[in-house]
Amino acid sequence: MLMSRVMWSLLLAAPVAGAVLLPLEAIATPNQPALTTENFVTEAASPIEAISATESAIEVAESPEGVAESQVLSQLSDATQYSQTSVPEAVSEVIVDTDINSLEQIVEYSSEDNSDRLGQVTSISQLSDVQPTDWAFQALQSLVERYGVIAGYPDGTYRGNRALTRYEFAAGLNAALDRVNELIAAGLAEAVTQEDLATLQRLQEEFAAELATLRGRVDSLEARTAELEANQFSTTTRLQGRVQFLVSNVFDEDDDRFDDQTIFVNRVRLNFDTSFTGEDRLRTRLQARNIPQFEGDPIGFQAAGSDSDNSFVLDDLTYSFPVGERIEVLIGANGLDIDDLTEGIISPLGESSDSGAISEFADPRQYEQGFAGTGAGAGLVFRLIDNDGFSLGISGGYVGDEPEDPAAGNGLFNGDYSAIGQITFLSDFVDLALTYVNAYDDSGFGDIYGAGEFYDIAAISDASVANTYGAQVNFKLGDTFEIGGGIAYTDVSGLGGRPDYELWSYQATLAINDLGGEGNQLGILAGIPTYTADLREFGAEDDNAFLAEVYYRYTLSDNIALTPSVIYIANPFNNQDVDDTFIGTLRTTFSF
Repeated sequence: MLMSRVMWSLLLAAPVAGAVLLPLEAIATPNQPALTTENFVTEAASPIEAISATESAIEVAESPEGVAESQVLSQLSDATQYSQTSVPEAVSEVIVDTDINSLEQIVEYSSEDNSDRLGQVTSISQLSDVQPTDWAFQALQSLVERYGVIAGYPDGTYRGNRALTRYEFAAGLNAALDRVNELIAAGLAEAVTQEDLATLQRLQEEFAAELATLRGRVDSLEARTAELEANQFSTTTRLQGRVQFLVSNVFDEDDDRFDDQTIFVNRVRLNFDTSFTGEDRLRTRLQARNIPQFEGDPIGFQAAGSDSDNSFVLDDLTYSFPVGERIEVLIGANGLDIDDLTEGIISPLGESSDSGAISEFADPRQYEQGFAGTGAGAGLVFRLIDNDGFSLGISGGYVGDEPEDPAAGNGLFNGDYSAIGQITFLSDFVDLALTYVNAYDDSGFGDIYGAGEFYDIAAISDASVANTYGAQVNFKLGDTFEIGGGIAYTDVSGLGGRPDYELWSYQATLAINDLGGEGNQLGILAGIPTYTADLREFGAEDDNAFLAEVYYRYTLSDNIALTPSVIYIANPFNNQDVDDTFIGTLRTTFSF
């Protein structure tokens, strides 16, 4: 980054303002030739001495009578010692009294994300924030075009349309001084003209206070950085936390069947992300929660649901790393889901249970129906095409549901499992995924879809194999609107003489981003949850349910978001005899 490079070079090259400027009369001696850049580079051993000698050479060149070289070197030595041991009182006052708001902006630039990468600017005319009417503009123009020493953002400015401050100009001046020193030290003294040396002296005098302030500020930042490094949590691990508070209630449910009450529940997640190479990631997630499912909710109203009595458990333990430029490998020892092994689920509402929809239905059903659960396994993403505007990749992997159980019929490969393959196309306009999942479950799949405890389908709750096919699409209309949806179909084959059957699900999604403020989102989800018409003889209903959710995520700050949500379910459990249900929720998410 520009500011980062300039400020670090300031520590190495910039003289303390006022400490190295030699009075003209102190070095004026008649009948001697002017000191040249050849003398300069021979006698100046350090950056501070080099700048001091540069100023002396300028003054000698402007003097009609010249000066003795020995006297000049004596003055240089005195000035150098002075600059290294003290700061003039006037400059000290500047360091204390100068408004540092602009300087803090420079510090802010140094922490900008890498996405704001700098492009080199070779003409000062491209730096639109520098006023052409200012004399310093002409001086900087000559230095930039002659030595190419200042970098700007690709749009031709230092930062947007904001005017270039004196502190930023001083930072640029320091870069110019540093570049001149490099040329002289490299034996290219003839490349530096006397006119340029005179220009540098005048600019240095004009911005003496700003140079001194920058020097003091950088020293302070160095001390603060050293303190942070000495007390940091880890040199390789970053801690991220997410906490949810949820207040939920069910309205208009079937009172003859259910008796749900208002609940206040929570979930806490602590992610410890460790990197050993800068490109890999070891994630260790601890989680505690107490989110039960409402009795009258057939699909699990909470994407964050489940209950561990608020005891912390190891929820995720995964390690990802690149192989070359196009392959990403993920290994999971605990808490691995099959959708973790893809490039995404292509839904703006279901990507995160902390910021997306409340309903579990926001996760496309191809990642849920016919899936044995979570566990351990591995997978990879292979990007066939990876351009700036779009990418095309294939991904796949395997997850064993009971990898820790050594008993017969269990373990990593002989128990319940799921295997996934997906083709993913991502672009600025549309995202698309085609998904296939093969799964085995020794207790069958029908008992968790469309019937629940109110219908006796134990006759099909035996070992089954499921093949699921899904498609999901999401159109992005600018940065604001996203509209999409998907379909999931599962073919279940019963083993041991059990029946075969089919499962279906459809959904549509709409997201309006930054509605009412940056980071906000209005989300609308609607569709048909998983159903089957093939198991009526076993008690399953064929009156398709319908689910719709509307939520609004309001970002209070970078760390707190409120999300009110209303979920409507018609024909719960695919049964028109069950009353329609509303579920209202207020979620508060804390991020740190």
